Amino acid sequence: MYTHRIVIVDDEPSIVKMVQLVLQKEGFQHIHAAGSCAEALDTIARHEADIVLLDIMLPDGSGLELCPKIRALGNPHILFMTAKASDLDILTGFAMGGDDYITKPFNPLEIAARIKARLRRIEETGTSFPRELPPKAQASAPTIYRFGRFQLSVAAGELLVGGAAVPCPAQEFQLLLHFCKHPGIVFSKAQLYESVWGMDGLGDDNTVMVHIRRLRERIELDPSEPTHLITVRGLGYKLSKEQTGV
Repeated sequence: MYTHRIVIVDDEPSIVKMVQLVLQKEGFQHIHAAGSCAEALDTIARHEADIVLLDIMLPDGSGLELCPKIRALGNPHILFMTAKASDLDILTGFAMGGDDYITKPFNPLEIAARIKARLRRIEETGTSFPRELPPKAQASAPTIYRFGRFQLSVAAGELLVGGAAVPCPAQEFQLLLHFCKHPGIVFSKAQLYESVWGMDGLGDDNTVMVHIRRLRERIELDPSEPTHLITVRGLGYKLSKEQTGV
């Protein structure tokens, strides 16, 4: 059984019911639903959602516009459910704060698989959702990675840049943590997607590229001339080994 709180935001009752039934069969018990932007914000805040399945087209607005407002409430994992599958739509979703996406029509078992993959990554890395500090992290000193001007605290789930706390959505945090654990090693987009998102996927180069870009905007002095997250042309990305302590 999973104790994580899930909110499904979609105005089509048949889709909500189908996803809810599959998630319940897969062991998720705390599932709530909302059919509009206004209802979604209230439901997500009231139940302190860990995972939000967010439709883009809602009756009173856009899920894209709703995404930053959800981020203001906390740091849930946001998975867009969308019939819009163009590169521009997907990139816009990531730019607004989404962590992952799935296109309609979809198999609800894939949503369950993506959520479970996300939870496995949290367990493997020792990080957590904001309100759930794992016992191991509570019982031991936090692991801190320091590279140049940024510092990543695993137990606190915190990114410091130039000594100041910088908001970092969960999926970006996981991606940066992966790089911190393997400094100087080049990873292809496919390797990063499989390692951080937990699934093989076709057409997910955009997912990695957008998250890399957003991380650079947080940690680099000049995102267009990165010195930490470096592109290795034709191969992928690596984190510079210039490390100031662990």
